[in-house]
Amino acid sequence: MKLRYTPAAVAELAEVLDYIAERSPQAARSIHARVQAISHLLLQHPRAGQLQRRGRLRRIVVYPYPYLIFYQIIDDDIVIHGVRHAARKPSSMPR
Repeated sequence: MKLRYTPAAVAELAEVLDYIAERSPQAARSIHARVQAISHLLLQHPRAGQLQRRGRLRRIVVYPYPYLIFYQIIDDDIVIHGVRHAARKPSSMPR
């Protein structure tokens, strides 16, 4: 399996990390490392995330941080569609 990020997911992650880095560069590095670790975990356990209602995307929590990774399994790829704070409105989540 291969791991890919959509351009929108890359932009979202950069926005999250930039926002956090303004307040705490160390926290931004820790969150980034955890997002990467969870993303790579998906390569071995692609169905670890919860399937969303509409059935196309899955989501997994970036524990212990309040972020969610939205992804899709496409053939032999894990495609990350978004990285969002869990408190954001559900209507802003990837569909």
